[in-house]
Amino acid sequence: MKIFRRGERVLSSRRNRRPRKRGPARFSKIMKKKLLLVFSFILLLSGVLVGRLVYIDQVKGEEYEKQVLSQQSYGNQSIPYQRGEILDTKGTILATNEDVYNVILDCKLINEKEDYVEPTIAALVKCFPGITEEEVRTALAKQPDSRYYILCRKLHYSEIEGFQKLQAETDEKDKKVNPNVQGVWFEKEYKRVYPYNSIASKVLGFTTSGNEGIGGLEDYYNDTLNGINGRQYGYLNTDNNVEKTIKEPVNGNSLVTTIDLNVQKVIEEKIAQFQEEYRDKEREGAGSEHTGVLVMNPQNGEILGMSDNFTYDLNNPRDLSKFYTQEEIAGFGEKGVLDKLNDIWQNFCITYTYEPGSTAKPFTVATGLETGKIKDSYYCDGVEKIGGYDIKCINRSGHGMESTEKAVMDSCNDALMQMAADIGKEDFYKYQNIYNFGLRTNIDLPGETRTDTLIYTAENTNATSLATNAFGQNFNVTMVQLATAFSSLINGGYYYQPHLVKKIVDDKGNTVQTMETTPLKQTISKQTSDKIKSYLYKTVSEGTGRSAKVEGYSMGGKTGTAEKGNREDDKYVVSFIGFAPVEEPQVLVYVVIDEANVSEEDQSSALATALAKKIFTEILPYINIFKDEGVVTPEEGTEQDTGEHVEEPQQEGLPDGIPNVMPDGGDGTAQEPEDFAGRIDPQDELP
Repeated sequence: MKIFRRGERVLSSRRNRRPRKRGPARFSKIMKKKLLLVFSFILLLSGVLVGRLVYIDQVKGEEYEKQVLSQQSYGNQSIPYQRGEILDTKGTILATNEDVYNVILDCKLINEKEDYVEPTIAALVKCFPGITEEEVRTALAKQPDSRYYILCRKLHYSEIEGFQKLQAETDEKDKKVNPNVQGVWFEKEYKRVYPYNSIASKVLGFTTSGNEGIGGLEDYYNDTLNGINGRQYGYLNTDNNVEKTIKEPVNGNSLVTTIDLNVQKVIEEKIAQFQEEYRDKEREGAGSEHTGVLVMNPQNGEILGMSDNFTYDLNNPRDLSKFYTQEEIAGFGEKGVLDKLNDIWQNFCITYTYEPGSTAKPFTVATGLETGKIKDSYYCDGVEKIGGYDIKCINRSGHGMESTEKAVMDSCNDALMQMAADIGKEDFYKYQNIYNFGLRTNIDLPGETRTDTLIYTAENTNATSLATNAFGQNFNVTMVQLATAFSSLINGGYYYQPHLVKKIVDDKGNTVQTMETTPLKQTISKQTSDKIKSYLYKTVSEGTGRSAKVEGYSMGGKTGTAEKGNREDDKYVVSFIGFAPVEEPQVLVYVVIDEANVSEEDQSSALATALAKKIFTEILPYINIFKDEGVVTPEEGTEQDTGEHVEEPQQEGLPDGIPNVMPDGGDGTAQEPEDFAGRIDPQDELP
């Protein structure tokens, strides 16, 4: 009997079975319906997607392409700030900004399709007269992958409007008429503009295209005027819409200046008239090498106006055609042009130094009064023998006995030399320092010249230098230096820092900072100041400054004539500094004329007093200074009525034997003026 294991039996049984035959698989009706629905849905979805793609390509393709391009090319785009404005004291805008646009090429996009190239070039050439086909093709060839190529700069909106209309033009079906004009967009920025062109050019300065100030307030307050660029961040969201986050720019602060536009216009007009009146008189050329005028308020140091004869167009500061012929300019060469520009851009009132001449005499007298070392009167015999030299007075035969007041009125060198000897070198140069001679005033302008090497001290002077310094020779000053110190002589003795900005405001007009006008120091006592004013009043009403007198106004002032360079060259600087009214001076006018274009015999301070009178005549009524004296009729008048009085002879009394040597051993030339032109890339656009 065979015994099987349970597992083996079962296995054997399964192996011996025959497989069943199966028929073809069949879907049930329910399954068929489901499959049909799925297939129909897929077919419908495919149709929708195809339709959507066709719609995007034909209708919305350009829009989405621009959105993607926007993200790729300038999704992180800078938003320019506006540089702060510069205003005159009454709020008139002297420097501002205007919107301009750069034409930008996306060379990569234009080159992506051959169909884009020709239509885009044709549109650019058609809409922009300054763009040529050649330069567009060159840009596309040399910068084929560039997303940002500046084709043209600083266009006004009216100049780009035509191209924008061409880009946006559609037909009756709302389709683009010029769909193949691609890859051109406009970048907005700001251009610095000066509404009054050359007015106050030496005060304002200008800017480069990178918002860097060159000269003037634009330079000195560059960081204040500049702001911070904003930023636009862009990206595509899940719906293919461009989402943008904008960080707004911070605009620069604006300057409210002390400059009065109308006073400034008078100054520049009168200088220009002088230059033309004396053009070609003695030599070929303008009326002088330099003529500078500074007008300020002696009570607080505010500059109401300043200029010289080299004003230039702030909107085109590289233009030399006002001063030189095209042939001359062509012969200068690149470096020569920059040198000429640098000369023109300098501010004579703060950069150039010269011997002040007799305008320094009131300082010597004030020092004598303060120290109590001078006498009530001095005898003038026409000459003083000092240091082996015969130093003569302007009156060679002598003035006779001169009171202190009369010595100022007559501009007596002899009396002034005797005063300096009585004062002594220690006190004389101590007060020179108190008056700030040799030191910068720190006016808020770049390029103010140092004169510390152009003035003597008690340690390096000698008897001859002390004597000549007493009447304003053998030491140098700048116009702003002397005017500021002179203000302290007539305002009670207070020295104010000269300044051109009285407050800084933000772009909403809120005051950010107000400039303090507190005195820095007291140079002399009020008692001495009152005496000096009375002496200067007599100088204008009865003395050497009579031709500066404006009828009906109490005025004070002092004339000056000084030789420059080598004494034998017969070159002169003539000047006049005056103020009104005498009781409480509100305005000071300082005129300096360097090498007037007249004969040697006519080189006198009468040239400066005549110019000063013309300026005073116009600005006194304008700034509401009222007449405070009786008017003298022509029948009653003297030389002051004609304006032809010649105050001082052309020579102040220095004999030829005395060299024009400054304390540093030089010839009176200050350090090199600031090199404004050297800071400019010759290829940079100005302003």
